[in-house]
Amino acid sequence: MIQDLHAHTYYSFCSQDKPETVIETAIANGIQQLGICDHNYGVGCARIEFCWDKGTRLDADYGKTLIRYYDHMNLLREKYAKKIKILCGIEVCTLKSKDSYALPDSADVSFFDFALLENLDNPMSITNGDLFAYARRLGCPVGVAHTDMFKFIQSLGEDPHRYFRKMAENGIFWEMNVNYDSLHGFHQHDYVTEFFKNKTQQEIVKKSGVRLSVGFDGHIAKEYKAQKVRTACQLIKDMGIPLMFEHR
Repeated sequence: MIQDLHAHTYYSFCSQDKPETVIETAIANGIQQLGICDHNYGVGCARIEFCWDKGTRLDADYGKTLIRYYDHMNLLREKYAKKIKILCGIEVCTLKSKDSYALPDSADVSFFDFALLENLDNPMSITNGDLFAYARRLGCPVGVAHTDMFKFIQSLGEDPHRYFRKMAENGIFWEMNVNYDSLHGFHQHDYVTEFFKNKTQQEIVKKSGVRLSVGFDGHIAKEYKAQKVRTACQLIKDMGIPLMFEHR
């Protein structure tokens, strides 16, 4: 399966593309499964009562904006059903500060197809390093986005074999983020490069039973590089590691 479970649309403040543009770009590039997962603060605040220098409060009221977003993605899921499988996700920020972008405590995302969790390894994360408790709070399938999990696990003083097994037992997957666009300064993630060449890491993940995902983390449709996605999916397949939502 050629999947990309990390795509952004105009619901995210840092993207301007219509969802249809993102989907049609994926279809034109042979993507079979596309996960649209806009930032929680972009979806929830609906581009109002928000600015980059102030952020949003942890007690912000998202109202029905999450439902509206999910309903929109469902309509597109049906519209393009014969050409591509669409999943509706949400990228959840966990940074805490006086003014925060984090998902409000009251916001319900349990009905989403999945959530991508970011900032897990940041000292200012409201998760306090507890991936499993926060995943339970979200109530839907959870993936860890653009994070060096081996480095994070080491920082906790945990054994990677045991930690990845626990992730698998809790249905938590790990994203291989293959982004390379101008918004991110054409930066490539070192942890992905390392994983694709490190046989020891690959064996630990494979034996644990944890699933992986591939995401381009695209914010600019015209800069989409599908070959990086296809290559990553093939490498993971060759390792014998299942992709998230594969065969489901």
